[in-house]
Formats: sequence, C-alpha cells, structure tokens
Amino acid sequence: MPWLQIRIPTLPQHTETLEDALLVAGCQAVTLLDTKDQPVFEPIRGTTPLWQHTTIQGLFEQDIDAKQLTATMQQLIDSEGIQAGEIVAEILEDKDWEREWMDNFKPIQCGERLWIVPSWLEAPDSNAINLKLDPGLAFGTGTHPTTFLCLRWLAENIQGDEKVLDFGCGSGILGIAALLLGAQQMTGTDIDPQAISATIANAEANGIKRESFSVTTEPLPDTEQYNTVIANILAGTLIDLKQTILSHLKPKGSIVLSGILAHQADMVIEHYRNQIQFEPTTEHDGWVALSGIKTG
Repeated sequence: MPWLQIRIPTLPQHTETLEDALLVAGCQAVTLLDTKDQPVFEPIRGTTPLWQHTTIQGLFEQDIDAKQLTATMQQLIDSEGIQAGEIVAEILEDKDWEREWMDNFKPIQCGERLWIVPSWLEAPDSNAINLKLDPGLAFGTGTHPTTFLCLRWLAENIQGDEKVLDFGCGSGILGIAALLLGAQQMTGTDIDPQAISATIANAEANGIKRESFSVTTEPLPDTEQYNTVIANILAGTLIDLKQTILSHLKPKGSIVLSGILAHQADMVIEHYRNQIQFEPTTEHDGWVALSGIKTG
C-alpha cells in the first residue's frame, strides 16, 4: 500500500525529541539521514562521528491527516525552540521494493575470467567462471570498489591448490570466488552469524562441496596458516588485528588487504611493511587494495 513520508531537516541534538514525537503520532518507522550527503566512511578510532546536519524521516500509513501531522510537528518545533528546516510530507507510491532492488543488481565482470552473477539472472558468458550470488543479509555483492578490487586480484592470481583464508567473509563472495578459480580449501571467519549463514548458502548455490570450505565466528588457532589471506574490512581494524591476520599467513604467502580509503593506504602499509613486501597499490573510486608477499 502507499505510505506517507515526512522529512524534517534538523541538527543532531534535536533528533531524539523529534523521533519521540513522530512515534507518538503513529509513525511506523524512523530513519536518520545525512542532509548534506557527507558520508562518514570510517570513524577515527575512539570517536563517534555525527553528521552536522541530519534529516529525520518518518513513515506513516497513508490515511493519516498530513496537514494536521505537519502542523503538530511545527508546533512542537516552535514551542521547544528546535532548529529545523521546512517539513516536507509526500506520498510514496506502492512498489515491490524487493523487485526494484533485484532489477538494479547486474552481473559484474572482475578480470578476464570471473563474473559475479545475481542468482536470479543468466550468466552473460557461459564460458567464464560465474559466481552465482544471493547476498542475503550480509555485506558483499561485488558492487563495492573494495570487493571488486579483491575479486580482480583473485581472478589474476589464484593458480590452483591454494589454501585460502577469507578474514571477515561477509557473504563469502571472496572465498567462494577463490574456490571456483581453483583454490583447494577455503576458511571463512566473521563475527556476524548472518555472514556464516550467507556464506554457506552461497557456496551451496555454486556447487561447492561442503568439505572444500569451513566458516566460523570463533577465532582460529594461531598455528593454522594459509597460502593466501584476504581481509576486506576497514583500515583501523586491519591495523588493530595485524598480528592475528599475519599469524595465519604462511611465509612467502600472498595477502590482500582492502576496505581502505586511498588516503589511508600509507598508514596501513607502514604497520605491515616489516613483514610484507608490497606490490603496487590498486585503486578504484577512491578505495584501494594492498597486496604483497610475507617475507618471513
């Protein structure tokens, strides 16, 4: 059914008061948005960044009186001395939101021999290696630049028989791609149980035998080592977990670190350079992937 959406631009310190008022008025869902579209990709460790300008958005059933609702919210804003912009109320047309999302997810080519293909679409190149993907509730569809860079590296570097660790596996896209490209064994780790479920489902959808991979939310023994380690997470986490990540990489093994903004690359390299001989950095849309070989 159609919905009434109300949007109120304000400042972060006023959002709680406005959210409470919307919920009392019968709001079904409240969302906070960045008014000026200034993304916070990764906070400085130890800080909680806030947008300077926030829009609070409420969703109501269509039969509510929009004029009365707007007047009530404006009265609250005036009486409480809240700094807010113009209140906008609009009807959202009835849509099949799941279908609209599916229509916007297209096959992605990663290097010469690998395609990421939505599970509901036909593969564009039947002769290529086609990874069928249903992202589910876990991050990782191949559309993000960091995921794309890792997939392209895998397509260019997996030779066969590697033992691969997908550290922070999400939907399992990277580890599954490695297996389809010829890796012998894959282990995926993630702190989110939904990621484990998504990885298992995506592996099964691609015909991966259960004995070829394992996934866990538990820390791996430090003695368990791999020929290739992929960690597509965030720069701060890559730095904080450096010793854990490197402990799982065999000497002369290959590593790929991503989830890194271009201006963060030197910082990550500096923390790893004593044990990793880095190759040239690859960049896509302001994000980078760092790859190299463990020297000892």
